[in-house]
Amino acid sequence: MMKILVINPGSTSTKVAIFEDKELKITKTLEHSSEEISKYDHIMEQIDMRKKAIVEFAEENGYKIKDFDTIAARGGILPPLSSGTYKVTEEMVNYLKNETPVEHASNLAAVIAYEVADGIPVYITDPVSVDEFVPEARISGIPQLERKSLFHALNMKMVARRASEELNKKYEDCNFVIVHLGGGISVGAQEKGKMIDVNNANDEGPFSPERSGELPVGDIAKVAFSRKYEKREMRKRYVGKGGLVGYLKTNDLREALKLTENDENAKKVIEGMTYQISKEIGAMATVLKGKIDAIIITGGLANSEIFINKIKERISKIGLIMVYPGSFEMEALAEGAYRAEKNIESPIEWRKR
Repeated sequence: MMKILVINPGSTSTKVAIFEDKELKITKTLEHSSEEISKYDHIMEQIDMRKKAIVEFAEENGYKIKDFDTIAARGGILPPLSSGTYKVTEEMVNYLKNETPVEHASNLAAVIAYEVADGIPVYITDPVSVDEFVPEARISGIPQLERKSLFHALNMKMVARRASEELNKKYEDCNFVIVHLGGGISVGAQEKGKMIDVNNANDEGPFSPERSGELPVGDIAKVAFSRKYEKREMRKRYVGKGGLVGYLKTNDLREALKLTENDENAKKVIEGMTYQISKEIGAMATVLKGKIDAIIITGGLANSEIFINKIKERISKIGLIMVYPGSFEMEALAEGAYRAEKNIESPIEWRKR
């Protein structure tokens, strides 16, 4: 029985779990208070604090770190790479500590896992920077600007594997339109196991609970040069205070749907949101030339049957719809490490390009 420790840091918490083979045994979200987090100017300064919490979690449940066969960590902000499971090396740890262009809590995972492992193999699976774009997907319309592949790779790849199993097909033989509905929304075209196009959830695609999605470029240029906003403030309007927050002052879909009972504007906003999601699904179906095995819908917003039904009304004729509500990040990380250790999938040796 393979014992796997899974580590998945967020901005104010660290999700941890213990698996035996593919079976989840224990999971917990270790909360870090704002007072505790505020002591640190930079994310990497939180390493020792989070390591201590993880070791204590293991010990409280009767484990020492040396009892685990492998550790699975969330992938951080690495340069563009192929989908798969990567062995965490000193070179990767050094990059995440000192060279990654974005400070993000996910960068902590592999570093913490590598430091506590003491020789135990450590893996990451499908980090956010997975890039499998076809050349034509990179073209933006301006030669100096290239479209980038940044999406909810870990969860989207996981549900694609589940869907292919349900369809009794090989993962590598399936074509899917995959939709992750969370704080940000990713809609992608996956062809034969590779995500050949997907909207960047920060800058493109449908608006979401907190993000504006795609916007009229001319109007954005006017706002940018109006001097009304500082750069950071302006960015926050589109990522953090856009979408449902901008229109309805909430990032909670449940609250937004409740507002629709008596508020015509709220109804219009929700209709607009499901309209945009459906439109993006249709666009990705054309990327696959209409040859799709299923449209897969996942993420936290997929728990709302009312919301999903509004999308289904528009897309039902495109293809089979499969819904996997919630997120399966912990399972995806554990299964990636399991496949690597059992030689079901060869782990990739990461090298800085």
